[in-house]
Amino acid sequence: MKVWLRRTLIGVFSLVVLLAVVVAGLVWNGERKRGRVVALPALKSPAFADDAAARERGAYLYASRGCADCHGANGAGRVFVDNGSLRIKGPAIHAGPGSVTLQYKAEDWDRVLRHGVKPNGQPAMIMPSEDYNRFTDADFVAVVAYVRTLPPAGGGAAEITLPLPVRALYGAGLIKDAAAKVDHSLPTQAPVAEGATLEHGQYVANMCKGCHGPELAGGKIPGGPPDWPPAAKLTKGDGNAMDRYPSAESLISMFRNGKRADGSAVQVMPFESLAKMNDTDLRALHLYLKSR
Repeated sequence: MKVWLRRTLIGVFSLVVLLAVVVAGLVWNGERKRGRVVALPALKSPAFADDAAARERGAYLYASRGCADCHGANGAGRVFVDNGSLRIKGPAIHAGPGSVTLQYKAEDWDRVLRHGVKPNGQPAMIMPSEDYNRFTDADFVAVVAYVRTLPPAGGGAAEITLPLPVRALYGAGLIKDAAAKVDHSLPTQAPVAEGATLEHGQYVANMCKGCHGPELAGGKIPGGPPDWPPAAKLTKGDGNAMDRYPSAESLISMFRNGKRADGSAVQVMPFESLAKMNDTDLRALHLYLKSR
């Protein structure tokens, strides 16, 4: 064998071994991160509620803020990503056997919903707590009140199967778990009156941050599959997607039918839940996004 060929093969083999060692190290670090205990400040979680108004508000939030997308309309859990090596199923959260939340106290709900931390202190791997962290106490209580009324529907724990590249990227810090996406030091969101106002629109827009970013500037969706298009830019300047929606009615139409004004379909956005948002929330959201 010629010297140059032997040296090339040795070099390639060395690079493959080095890459395998690096990937193994990243995967190990990811497993360590998944098992860490997240320190939270002392929580002042509001007590459970059981009044009709809270349950009604909770039912609306559950349907329109994406809860059913992962946990199913009946709370039994639902497979929402399944493309071979990547499979994710939300856990059952109803009020019967098979539910992971059956023994949850108010602070357990608070930890996982608004902070992305499981009752044992470990991070939830996939939970849009960055969207829910700014829930007011009233809305937090309302969602929990509704979920606690869901009848038994079977199900079980979450199922998360991640391919090796995703596990390595998580270990490298390029993909974050739910707890790592939340600023746990923020004070509880102050109450916000419902109405077609900038203040309420800003509150509603919190649900957009998981995909569109903390500043709603758009870009690659964190943790999304490689074939997902980037999230739209929702801030002023070139490429602002809000330029397509001059009126609240135009934005409401897009949320209802999943299509832009030119008839093209909007990809990725969870219209199964977003279509259930009421006109007040959407008018407020339009007002706020147009002001940015």
